[in-house]
Amino acid sequence: MTGTECGERLAALARLVEDGLDRLFREPCDTRLFESMRYSLTAGGKRLRPVLLLAVSDAAGTAPEAVLDFALGVELIHTYSLIHDDLPCMDDDELRRGRPSSHMVFGEAGALLAGDALLNAAFELMFSCRGTAPENVLAAGAYFARCSGREGMILGQSLDLADAAADAAARERLSRLKTGCLLEGACVSGLLLAGVRDEARLDAARIYAQSVGVAFQIRDDLLDAVSTPEVLGKPVGSDKDKTTFVDLLGPDGCEARIGALTDRAAAAAELVDPSGFLAALARRLAERTF
Repeated sequence: MTGTECGERLAALARLVEDGLDRLFREPCDTRLFESMRYSLTAGGKRLRPVLLLAVSDAAGTAPEAVLDFALGVELIHTYSLIHDDLPCMDDDELRRGRPSSHMVFGEAGALLAGDALLNAAFELMFSCRGTAPENVLAAGAYFARCSGREGMILGQSLDLADAAADAAARERLSRLKTGCLLEGACVSGLLLAGVRDEARLDAARIYAQSVGVAFQIRDDLLDAVSTPEVLGKPVGSDKDKTTFVDLLGPDGCEARIGALTDRAAAAAELVDPSGFLAALARRLAERTF
């Protein structure tokens, strides 16, 4: 798949996600709570995780529209994690996606509750998915819960706060948890929703997602060191008190590692998505500037 074709496919799936998100939380309720939830949810972003789920599911024979509710739930979980990450007790970031972080607008308690509400609403959406068999929804929901919880993303966040990355291997493990696990959850859930239980394909999806996740985090560390808030839409230099891949590998080493991980992801993608979209997307992400 060419870069142009990849971009068009990415944009089409992202639009499907955006349209779905825009329909959420409009019914009458506590105005402040719904306003804070929509503030972060509709702030834009790459929508990478739900796009991956939709693309993988589609490649396995289940149309994106059939599992859209599940994919929207994935994005709700990602958004809640960003809201909580930005809190003063966590990373203490005042800017997210080019505008003030949730707690800067709604206060710490308001941001905390918005994140909590998004997390719970995510599983409401996931388990309301009717485009595939109930056993597929249950399998995907259980898998994603593990990836986003105490053995996955949240464990990675905990290790990150403790700066538990004394060397590059430890930093990669942390990144596989904090960043890679949500990507893994999205890719593997896409297969499970489509009824795939073949371990070779499931393992290939895991390898793809984790390789992309670590490469993504290495690129993030590089951009944090050299980019600007205007380009990134969030503060730079926020990792100055943590050990980063730039500290451990240097800029050239980071670029080399991104290349190797991207090659690994592209090879694994062949078993998951014969169309070539996943492989092209991995290369596109490896070269991103924001």
